[in-house]
Amino acid sequence: MKPSYGKVLATFARNSLVRDMTFRTNFILQCISSLGWTAMNVGFYLIIFQYTDTIGEGSGWDREKFFLFIATTWFINSLVQAFFMPNAEEFSEMIRTGGLDFALLKPIDTQFLISFRRMDWSALSNFFAGLLIAGVALFRLATRDVDPMIPSALSVILYLIFLACGVTIMYSLMICLSATSIWLGRNQTLYNFWFYITNFSRYPMEIYNRGWGAPLYGFFTFVIPVLLVVNVPARLIAKPIDPRTDQEWMFMGWALVATVLSVLASRWVFRKALLSYRSASS
Repeated sequence: MKPSYGKVLATFARNSLVRDMTFRTNFILQCISSLGWTAMNVGFYLIIFQYTDTIGEGSGWDREKFFLFIATTWFINSLVQAFFMPNAEEFSEMIRTGGLDFALLKPIDTQFLISFRRMDWSALSNFFAGLLIAGVALFRLATRDVDPMIPSALSVILYLIFLACGVTIMYSLMICLSATSIWLGRNQTLYNFWFYITNFSRYPMEIYNRGWGAPLYGFFTFVIPVLLVVNVPARLIAKPIDPRTDQEWMFMGWALVATVLSVLASRWVFRKALLSYRSASS
């Protein structure tokens, strides 16, 4: 009898929440730490906007629209950090201790089990902080005297779809990185490498498309498409460029294609890595 993946996922989520609530003080401190980091970021960008009206000349990213961009970053990163990062960080330990042997014996897809067995609910504190920032930014955009803006229902629906695409691309990149632990034995630099790569996704792509930044723009848009992760959904909801150009539509289409390719690539890398796995007892 095949297991119900929905029920298994719900069980993982419940067990993780019970574990977090067992150590409530630690859970609260982690939430406070995350929110403190968020508050410092907000303060940093508020200082920047005291000296400039937009991020990037002619980019359209004024203060309120840029804070929608930042909120989108927090939505995606918090979901990835809550549901995938804890498992990716422990994958190399499972290989070293033989825990992967037991995972392979379970009557369930190994990648699913490895990806979702643990969740860090405290990481979602930044998700709710993002909701607050996005709500304030949208309210100010809708009520400002010059060029008020209210997102259409279609924009909101597309925003949610491409938000899911962004999470999927990030997950695919993470599972590829964690799978290298099978070949390397231990991959303790996973989080650092992950931070270096994804750091490019935290800013509007216009800032890279000039001078020596152009190669980075091309590489992180079309090879490792992390620039699409936040930029595409943020552009849909904030509309920094209106009416949309042909390039905007191209990015949306490429984001959908990149999502499918990322999933297929991560699946192939994970399965390829498992073929090289040797049991800890062998």
